[in-house]
Order: sequence, then C-alpha cells, then structure tokens
Amino acid sequence: MNQRHLKTLFNPKTVAVIGASNQEGSVGYSLLKNLLGSGFAGTIYPVNNKHDTVQGVRAYPTIADVPDKVDLGIVAVPASAVPGVVEECGKAGNHALVIVSAGFAEAGVKGEQLAKDILDKAREYDVTFLGPNCLGFIRPKARLNASFSRKMANTGGIAFISQSGALCSAVLDWSVKENVGFSYFVSIGETLDIGYHDLIDYFGSDPETTSILIYMESLTEARRFLSAARGFARTKPIIVLKVGKSSEGAKAALSHTGSLTGNNQVYDAAFKRVGILRVGTISELFDCAKTLSMQARPKGNRLAIVTNAGGPGVIATDALVDMKGELASLSPETVSYLDEHLPPHWSHGNPVDVLGDADAIRYRKAVEACLNEPGTDGTLVILTPQAVTDAVAVSKELVQLNTQKHKTILAAWMGEDDVAEGRRILEEGSIPAYEKPEDAVRAFMHMYEYERNLELLYETPGTVPHAFTPATQDNRILITDAVNNGRHVLTEPQAKKLLANYEIPVPKGELVNSAEAAGNAAKRIGFPVVAKIVSPDIIHKFDVGGVVVGITTAGDAAGAYTAIINTVRSKVPHATIDGVYVEQMISKQYELLIGCKKDPIFGPAIVFGMGGIAVEVFKDTNVGLPPLNMALAQRLIEGTTIYRLLKGYRGVAGVNVEAIQYLLYKFAYLVMDFPEIRELDINPFVIDHQGEIVLDAKVILDDTVINKSVKPYSHMVISPYPREYESTVQIASGKTVLLRPIRPEDEPLEREMFTTFSRETQRYRFFAPVKEITHEMLIRYTQIDYDREIAIIAELSEDGRKKMVGVARLVADPYNENAEYAVVLGDPWQKQGLGSMMTDYMIDIAKRRGIKKIIAFTLLDNEVMVKIFTKRNFTLKNEEDMYRAELNLQDTA
Repeated sequence: MNQRHLKTLFNPKTVAVIGASNQEGSVGYSLLKNLLGSGFAGTIYPVNNKHDTVQGVRAYPTIADVPDKVDLGIVAVPASAVPGVVEECGKAGNHALVIVSAGFAEAGVKGEQLAKDILDKAREYDVTFLGPNCLGFIRPKARLNASFSRKMANTGGIAFISQSGALCSAVLDWSVKENVGFSYFVSIGETLDIGYHDLIDYFGSDPETTSILIYMESLTEARRFLSAARGFARTKPIIVLKVGKSSEGAKAALSHTGSLTGNNQVYDAAFKRVGILRVGTISELFDCAKTLSMQARPKGNRLAIVTNAGGPGVIATDALVDMKGELASLSPETVSYLDEHLPPHWSHGNPVDVLGDADAIRYRKAVEACLNEPGTDGTLVILTPQAVTDAVAVSKELVQLNTQKHKTILAAWMGEDDVAEGRRILEEGSIPAYEKPEDAVRAFMHMYEYERNLELLYETPGTVPHAFTPATQDNRILITDAVNNGRHVLTEPQAKKLLANYEIPVPKGELVNSAEAAGNAAKRIGFPVVAKIVSPDIIHKFDVGGVVVGITTAGDAAGAYTAIINTVRSKVPHATIDGVYVEQMISKQYELLIGCKKDPIFGPAIVFGMGGIAVEVFKDTNVGLPPLNMALAQRLIEGTTIYRLLKGYRGVAGVNVEAIQYLLYKFAYLVMDFPEIRELDINPFVIDHQGEIVLDAKVILDDTVINKSVKPYSHMVISPYPREYESTVQIASGKTVLLRPIRPEDEPLEREMFTTFSRETQRYRFFAPVKEITHEMLIRYTQIDYDREIAIIAELSEDGRKKMVGVARLVADPYNENAEYAVVLGDPWQKQGLGSMMTDYMIDIAKRRGIKKIIAFTLLDNEVMVKIFTKRNFTLKNEEDMYRAELNLQDTA
C-alpha cells in the first residue's frame, strides 16, 4: 500500500463512480446520489458504458475517457469485472480506489482467485484500495459521502473503522440521533489492501482526529496492527470492540496451558500490551471515547459515590465491586467535614447519601469533599429526580467544580425529561452524564484500565538480576534429535533439559530401564524421590497410573518401576515406553503454572497462574506476549489472584517474586528463540520463601515449522531486542566501545548521559536548549518499537561502571521507506571518531532493513555533522536556518 495514495483517497478533488447507475435501489445509484447530495465541493464523474448521462450528470464509458485526472475511484461493478477496472484505473493515473463490490473471499475458491487478481493488478499499477465488500467511507468535514449509506455523519473528532458494513449503517443512524461526530467513518471490508494498521497510522497523524474507534471481527496482520497502535496509543485513545469471543482453539489443546488459553484472552493481552482499550458493546465504544475526551483519567480504581437515594448507590457499589473496582475509604477528616455540612442522617460513609432533599450546595459540598479526599481516584455523582431536586442547579454547581479539580467526575442523572436539561449542561461542561449508575461505573473502570495500559508503556523496567547466558545451541541439537527420531512431543527428561539450558531450575533426575537401576538411581539422587513413566505417547502421566510419589528406599524405587511399567502397559498397550524417570521429590507451598501456547494470530502467548491438578478448575491465570522484561513479567504476575498469597498474606511469609519475574523473562526468551515450540507447559512450578523449581514439564513441537527455514522472530508479533545489531569499535583514545540497540532498562543511563551535554551540544541535537529531562521524554527515547525505529547506543565502562556516551537513531515511516537520522555524543567523548563510526553503522543497518532513503536535519553552523554528511555523499539543501540532508540508499547499493 502506498501511503501517498491514502492521503489522496481521503482528500480527493475529483471522484469517479465506476458502475454508477440510474436504477433506484442499486449500489451504483446510491453511491452517486450520496456524492451528489452531500455537498462535496469537488468534481464527480459517473462512469457507465451504457448511458450518456446518469442521474442527470454526463457519464463516460470508461475511466480513461474522463477528461480530468481522477483522484478517487469508487468501484461498484460485478466481482468478475473488478480486476479489469483496477487495471484501467491504474493506467489512467487513478491510484486510490474504494471497492464496494462483493463476491471475493466470501465466495469460495473462485472469489479467492478474483481477490488475488485484484491484488496483482493493484501492485502492478500502483493502486491503493479500500475493501472489497465494504460500505465505503464518509469524511464529514469535506462533505464527502463516498459510501452507499444514505446519511451524512456529523463532524467531530472520532475516526470510526468497522469491518461490518451493516453495523456501519446502524451506528451512523444512531450517531446522528445522539449528535456524535466523526472525523472519518470507514467501512474497511475484507482488508485486502488497506488494513487497520494503515488507517491507525493515517488517523493517528491526523490533527482532526482525537480518538480511533474500531469494530473488529478478525485480524490478519497482527504485527503491523500492534506496531501502529503502539505508535499512537500514548497520544490518542484507540478503543476496540472485538467480537467473536470464541475459545474453539483451546478445545484441541494437548496441555493445561493450551486448554486455558483461548484466542480471546490472547487478544486481551495483545491489546493491553500496546495501550489499546477493549470494550464489550457498541455503547461502551462511544461512551469511552466521550469520557476520555472530557475527563482526566483516574490514577487508581478507588471510586467515591455521592447520591440522593440509597438504592442507586447500592447498585453503583455492586457494579464497582463486580468490575474489580474499589469503593474508596473516607478518612476521618473527610467524614468530619461531611458531618459539618450534611444533615445528621447522612450515610456516614461511602456511598455518601446526601438524602432526598439535597439542594445544589449540599451536593457540591459532598462532591468537593470526595474530590479532596486523598483516598479517592474519582467521584460518581448520582441524582434521582425528587420533589425538591433541581437537576439544573446541581449540574451547574458540578460544572463549576469540574473546572477547579483534576480528578475524574462522572454523573448518572436518572430519568428522562426531568433531568434532560441537567444532562445537557453537564456534558457541555465536560462531565459525562449517564442514565444508569452502572454505565457510569463501567466507564470509570474502562478509564482506569486505559490508564493502566498506558502506564505499562511508560514504565521503566528494572534490570535483570544477573547475566543470562542460555545454551541455545544445545537446545537446537535436542529438538533436532527429537524430530529426527520422529517425535513431536518431548519426553519429560528432554523437556527439563530444554528448560535447564535456559537456566530454569529443575530437580536432579535419571532415566532408567530396569527396577535395579531405579533403586540405584534413587540412592544417588537422595530420598525421597518420585518415579514417572517416560513415553512420547503419554502427555498426562497421572491419568494412566504413570506416577509414584513418596519413595523413601531403594527397594520401593525398584517396586515403583515395576508397578508403573505394568500399569501403563495395561492401560496404554500401544504406547512407546522409553523407561521411568527417577527424580528428586520436592514439596513447596505454592504450585504455579507457567506455559506457552502458539496462537494462530499472535504467535506465542505466555500463561502464568495457579498450577497443580486443579488448574483447570480455578482458572486463575493471566496471559502476556513475549518479549518480557521485569516490569512486564511483574504485570503478568499481578493479574492473578494467587499473587496476593505469593507476596505474603496474613502472617505467612511471601516468596521471592523477583525470582518469578526473572524466570518468566528467561522463559520468554526460550519460546522466542524456538519457533518449533507449539505448546510448553510447566505444571507445577513450585515455590516458597526458600526457593523455586520445576516439577513437571511438557513440550509439544509445531509440525508446520519443523525442518523449515524460519526467519528469526517472525513467529512473534512484537519485535524483540535485535541482538544482531551488537558490535564493538575502538575510538581514538584506545577505549573499546560497545554499540548496541537501546533497551527500556537504559533510561537511567540516558538520563546520566544528558548531564554531559553542553548547551551547544543540546542546540545541535535538539535545535534549542533542553530545559528539563522528563521521565516521559526518556521513555519515548528508550522504549521503542524495533520494527519502526532503531536506536544504537555507545556504551563503555569507566571506573567499573557502564556509561552511555552517545546514541544514534533511525526513525522509519510506517512503510519502512524513509527514515530520519540523528546522532548525539556526550561532550567528553566527542572528537574521537565515534560520531562517524556510528553514522556508518546506522547506514549499514538502514540498508539491512531495506530503507530506501535516510533524511537528517542539522544546523548550518554544525560543521562536524555537515562534514560527516558530505563525506558520505548526502545531498544538503539549505532550508532557512538548517540543512536537510538526504542519502538515497538505492544509489549506494
């Protein structure tokens, strides 16, 4: 897809309707009628090879006959004719299309071939298109209705993207009635060319768009979607209604992890990871957009409730608890203040019942107290119309209060005509007003969830406890040996060796093939021991009598061997038996599950939670996507109920949670490095305050990638740390400098490096002095999307400490065609050739990444950078007070 053509598609001056019709009720008729009747200021051309005029407008037989260059073509012809039309448009210079025609992927093999033909023609003639099988789009500000929906959307700040054309029509009808406005209203259809990621990139950069709302049925290019969303979630809310919460994929799973991890949970994890807010209904979709545009986001989930009726307060409380919110506790000072200003019979707690005769001033005093309370994150104000209630007066007081406070205020004005004017006043004053208290509570919790998601993007992870050096090659050999022996399920000894090679602790154990050997192995290991059947055909050993625990003598170990072999052969007569695994028996307080399942859309998904034999009963698990750092691992752990026990509960000592974080970090690298792993199940992983260890492990390999060449990390949707860009150079002083990609953990190093910049260095790099180095600024520099950006730091050791002495950065456009380059060095390390070395290294990386052009900007008096660019054949163009430097990498290939 060509980004330039996307701009043309949404900003056309000339539009052609190919398949325009005089037949009322046809799509071609509706499309042309809507364009003509919407007030669009551009020129409209009907294309119809059977009529000279269509709806009173001169028509042309083909797009080639149109006298002007057409910016946007809207195609409404039979599916079989679409590939030819795409070719005609491309030849005529029309490079942006909306294809509303149906009959492609949904029409079986023939339709799939037509879809391929369309794409082939589009690529050949540089055509970008929306659809097929879509409603079209509406751009209200331009009065452009390029759809067959009759209504024109209101102008506003919401960009709405829907995979369902029928839903678009319903939402559009509702939005006109509710006065909801849009910057863009897009039916995306089958996403053969323009996808969600393209539109997020476009709307994210669009100044008219304040939030992006998506109705999603399916997702194909998950990696590009998540990359685009992450790029803009910090600045514009991206809210998604993903339907089809099916767990069908879990039904075919062979491990506990697989059965617990449905595709729906993985969608949740993916959305949270990049800052997307997921909602469950259409109303929530728009309520959240409204609320986030009006109010400050709550920093926590503690809600105060002010009401003039007890029942609605209870309803709101129940809803809050059900949604895992917290009813805020009021401090003695706040209660004392309320005692002074409320009648004696007020509720003396939260919810704050101001009683049925409350006037506007009483409401204001109560709400003000709740907003001033340190233990609250937001306040919900409920009003029911009663004999002495003045909804308008209360609304005005709250609006005035809203301008003075910085905590979330939501309102539930219950009723219709009696409170309608009050609701209008509230919303004009940027206080979201709902009809039902539970809807307001849900909006509050969605705001909190969104804030939590964004916190994850802004969180600086702690450093890993110590160096991690996995035996990757040993695991490669282990997996290859298993495959060569025709096995796609690793035995338990193999699975544990796979884990041990990544420094994940496992017990001592030996594989034996006789009763005598079992007894001798038990003596070497030390009692007590456990004996387990080893067979590639048996996943759940307990179910077939394949486990004996609590063995305390060599004789018992020998007896256990015989019993296990006999029992398994009787229950699973055709199973291949490799022997019995005699292993150190360990018991600890908590049993956990750590696992991974390869999702068909998002790749490996990591599961953490309560383990043991009842894991599928309690289902206390949380899902995350690799790669993980210490902060992400902590969030994965915190999302479970068992976390409360792990950190210590009611006098029981807690465990070393950091050890679990670090194990998850290593586990993530294991599934990242080996796309051959389809499912990996550690259950149980036991832990107490003295330590942790794996007791059982299962590994199932992925038949679809065995013995195939797989690009590193292509099975993942979030690009990991690119270790291939690590290198060393020697600078003029003789010191060795490590060049490596930046990590989120590098924030403290970068902050320290900023202190070494003189005012001149700051001016050369940022074109002005930097007044303050904020956490937000450093997060932006250190937490990057490696798919779109690469920052290489120069690191050296001085006095036993690592220091960041410079950083070079390439920020590519969404299509990886052009990238902007910048480099800066701390003053003590300048004039040692490092800037030139880093520039050369970044040019090399740009070539490896397929970037076509590097662009940079430098001040006219920055002689060092001018010299570096000139020596490397950049072209320099004087643009007012700076040079624009460009290097065409296609010329240097």
